[in-house]
Parts: sequence; C-alpha cells; structure tokens
Amino acid sequence: MSKFMHAGRSLLELLLILAIGLVPMASGLAVMLYQLERKFQDDARVSTHEALFAIDRVLDNLHLAASDAARYSGAACASASEELRALASADPRIRSLMLTRDNQVYCSSMPMLAPYPVAFEPGSHLRLNFNSLTTPNGVVVEYRLGNTDPGVVATSYGIELRKELHGFQGELTLLLEFGEHYIGSIGDSRDAQRPSQAEFFHSARSSHHDYTVKAGYAEGHFVKEARQSMLQILPSLALVGLVTAAITYWGIFRNRREKRTAA
Repeated sequence: MSKFMHAGRSLLELLLILAIGLVPMASGLAVMLYQLERKFQDDARVSTHEALFAIDRVLDNLHLAASDAARYSGAACASASEELRALASADPRIRSLMLTRDNQVYCSSMPMLAPYPVAFEPGSHLRLNFNSLTTPNGVVVEYRLGNTDPGVVATSYGIELRKELHGFQGELTLLLEFGEHYIGSIGDSRDAQRPSQAEFFHSARSSHHDYTVKAGYAEGHFVKEARQSMLQILPSLALVGLVTAAITYWGIFRNRREKRTAA
C-alpha cells in the first residue's frame, strides 16, 4: 500500500512541477498575443487619422487652386485660358483648371478639342476619373468648387494621393473611397479584386472633403505575425519554464529530505 501511495505522490509532484514550469510559458504567450493585437489595432486607428490629415492637405490645395480660378468663372475661354494655364503651371501638384457651364467643360488650362461633360454625384464636390481623355489608363482627382453654374473644377493626378499613402510603412492596407470608387497605394477600382482589409479594420470620414479612409490588414495577417513572434520568444520562455520547474523540483526534494531527517 505504501508503494502505491509513494508512486501516486511522486506522480502528483511530477505533474505539479510540469504545471508550474508551463505557467511562465503560457503567461508569456498570452501577453505576447495581447500586445500584438493591441499593436495592430492602434496602427490601424492611428494610420487612418494620419492619412486623413495628409489627404486633406492634398485636397485643400485643390480647393485653393479652384478658388484662385473662380474669378474667371463664366468668362469667355479666349480671355481666360492663358490665365488658367498660368495658375496651373505655378503649382506642379495641379494637373489642370477647368471652367464649366451646364455640366460641360468649355475651357481648360490643358488643350481641348471640344467641350466635354463632367458629372459629379449630387451634393458631391470630389470624384475619381478613370476615363480621362488626356490621361489614358491613369487616375485623375477632380475637385468642383461649390455647386454653382457656371463653375470651376481643379484636377490633380491620382499619383498625388498614392504618394501620401506610400508614406505609411508595413503591411497595413489603406484605401481612399470617393463615392463608389476607391484608390490605394498600388491599386484602384479597376482591379478585379478589392484588397483584403478583413483584420483590425478601421475607417474614418473626412470632415472637410467627400471621402473616407479605410484601413485594415489582409486576412490571415495576425496568425502569420503571431507565429513569427512565437518562434522568436519560445526559446526564452522555455528556458524560464525550465528554470522555474528546476527550482520547484529542488524545493520539493529539499522538503522531502528535511522530513526524512526529522524522522
């Protein structure tokens, strides 16, 4: 009977040592996963608001350019075209300045053969144009000053937006939505598939202009990063667990020896 009791006691001590040794490893992994999750959440949130600030500056510049050209609104193209070209050439970020009447561009700082339509969504003053005659296969950002007729439209190349998005490092996917269309650092609405933003998604709408910033990581990103982090810290955690188990074993062994000595 004493042999069975001794074996059972030894088994319990072994299980106790293993459990105590695993506690630092489990705790370390839990803390690592929590910190990793918080990091991605904070990155998505902070990057969204930083992108809003950066893109607002680009669009504010379009607004200023359109405001400068507003004094020529409704003017004859013969008298206004040179002035529009001078204003547009003064800022390399401005692609063109256009005068509109009845939703038709009748005068532009860029050469044009005939008037052509320009249509904005009701109540909107911003749009992405993927079908520009003068910029084939490119993206043009068009900014309408107010809802007046005749009116003024200032444009810039989509690369100006992409430049700002390229400033955000890492694997976070940032997209700018203008109505039904979007543009990212390397893609846009013409792509066959929209980039994944399934994990740690965050979005914010500009209070100054008609667009929304959406940020998120691709599906599976957290698992991939967690696996890499585990491989980096597991050796250290295993060492801590081993030392903890050894100290526990020594404590049990010493306690048992003291009892035998006292007996």
